[in-house]
Amino acid sequence: MTMSEYAFGISLTPTQDLSLAHDVTDVAERSGLDLVGVQDHPYVGNFLDALALTGHLLTRTTRLRVFPDVANLPLRPPAVLARTAASLNVISGGRFELGIGAGGYWDAITTMGVPRRSSAEALAALEEAITIMRGMWSPGQRVRFEGDYYRVDGVDGSEAGSPPVSVWIGAQGPRSLELTGRVADGWAAPIPSYLPYERWPGCNEIVDRAAGEAGRDPASVVRLAQVVGTVEPGGGRTGGAKLTSGADPLRAGAHHWAAELTRLATEQPFTGFVLWPEQQGVEQVRRFAEEVVPLVKANLGLPSA
Repeated sequence: MTMSEYAFGISLTPTQDLSLAHDVTDVAERSGLDLVGVQDHPYVGNFLDALALTGHLLTRTTRLRVFPDVANLPLRPPAVLARTAASLNVISGGRFELGIGAGGYWDAITTMGVPRRSSAEALAALEEAITIMRGMWSPGQRVRFEGDYYRVDGVDGSEAGSPPVSVWIGAQGPRSLELTGRVADGWAAPIPSYLPYERWPGCNEIVDRAAGEAGRDPASVVRLAQVVGTVEPGGGRTGGAKLTSGADPLRAGAHHWAAELTRLATEQPFTGFVLWPEQQGVEQVRRFAEEVVPLVKANLGLPSA
């Protein structure tokens, strides 16, 4: 996914209801959506492993791109995560993207036996991890790296598929946003309960500035807006809540949803839009894909198919 492309998708909670996951992704594929994000919470006992489920869904689909939303780095050592990501991308014909985060729920993360890190330590570890993973996605390269948090000593790089794996950081603090602008392929904006809507414009500015200072084109950093809510039946009116402040779910008809996503695309550099439905189910996927997305594309002058 590049900044010249617009993409629309859904977020999937990896419960053990596999038939629901099948139904949701089947409808997403048939309805023309582009992305499925699988939430990654390894410490939740009744959730399926996000990367295992991602691989399963990639084998059931032919067009959807699937990504962990976002992979929990403290519980997934970067050298192994790099191998897994490369394998998923090769197996799927280039349809895997790597959403990744430095770690959030530390009280839960530490129950799985890893040491707690401060925000600064977690961010430094994330930068080390990205360096290692990018090296391991280079065939013929022998990767050596010794950092404060991770070390590899002569591991072989390998084929990672085409198109290559993109790294989208789920950043929310200024330093992690600066890291995103410097080294990442994209920013997966956290849902507003973590990052209220009023902070999104400033966050995009930080990413832009950091990218420019690193000699990168800010437009090369993909921006993914993730919106929690419910697409209500019947189209609905265009007035109502706006995605400008707070963290409340957006509960509105298709026309208002389309107006708000169009505004995010025109006032900010978002080109990806992911619905986090309040109630997981095929009807929300269908409404988003068949009612909201065509309106957004029409507003932006994009082809409908």
